[in-house]
Amino acid sequence: MECALALIETELKDVELQFRKDLESDVFLIRKVGEYVLSSGGKRIRPALLLLSAKLCGYEGQRHISLASVIEFIHTATLLHDDVVDNASLRRGLASANTLWGNEASVLVGDYLFSKSFSLMVEVGDLDILRVISGATTIIAQGEVLQLVSMSDLEMTEERYVEVVKSKTAVLLATACQAGAILGKASPEQETALREFGMDLGTAFQVIDDTLDYVSSEEQFGKSIGHDLEEGKITLPLIHTLQHCSKSERQEIADVISSDTLKDEDFRKVVSLVNSYGGIEYAVQKALDYVRRGKDRLKLFPDSPGKLALCSLADYVVTRRC
Repeated sequence: MECALALIETELKDVELQFRKDLESDVFLIRKVGEYVLSSGGKRIRPALLLLSAKLCGYEGQRHISLASVIEFIHTATLLHDDVVDNASLRRGLASANTLWGNEASVLVGDYLFSKSFSLMVEVGDLDILRVISGATTIIAQGEVLQLVSMSDLEMTEERYVEVVKSKTAVLLATACQAGAILGKASPEQETALREFGMDLGTAFQVIDDTLDYVSSEEQFGKSIGHDLEEGKITLPLIHTLQHCSKSERQEIADVISSDTLKDEDFRKVVSLVNSYGGIEYAVQKALDYVRRGKDRLKLFPDSPGKLALCSLADYVVTRRC
């Protein structure tokens, strides 16, 4: 991860400065909440993908800095809204914004960041990029709703799960890569390849994120372990388990999911079943397959430091532990 980001170290610092500038507001709470979330960690994977994609396509201007900031603004807005919907108390190992300032403030500041993002995109002045990013925000919202209506559904299929993941998470990584390609005036084939690389990478990222909810610790993961299960989210390790377990075991899982609170012993019971039926290994292998497929898409580009950095970033996604 560090080697990949070293190639764009200066640009990432410029993006951080742009964050601060773009957060300027006469309303103190907007600055306070925005700065807290933006400063609370995060690997800046989405801005990095945009910067590296632009570099891969030979872009030499400065608009990639503003657009990388826009991408992170959108991501931050979705985090603020997600934590309210999920009733999350931790984010990146710290108290979530809704825990500190309440749900109302988190939703409204998230709305502000979304609105500000569109203002910043207009300033960049590229209609193709505006079209791509605005389309992504619509898909993200659809993904959030699709996830909501899929809660606690034991009939959740892997195909529908992937649809949620691509809409809710992967599309923003795909858009970051595509925006970099557009800036670099890549060919249509190269633009599509970079977008699909980002989609594969984003899908793998979320699959691993969902898997860590079963195998990590709060200190490593930066958010509550077992929270997905408590909220009724049926993710890939559990989908695989439900497809292979006995009827009585399936009923045990159903009872845990339908309960109002998740007891430690119930969580351990479900984790044991997931491990027994290879749910973790299955999900990790799927993530590895997505990363391999994504890296294959970059064969369209000649070897370069930018290409190597993107491949290294893809490898990081499936080896991270937090």
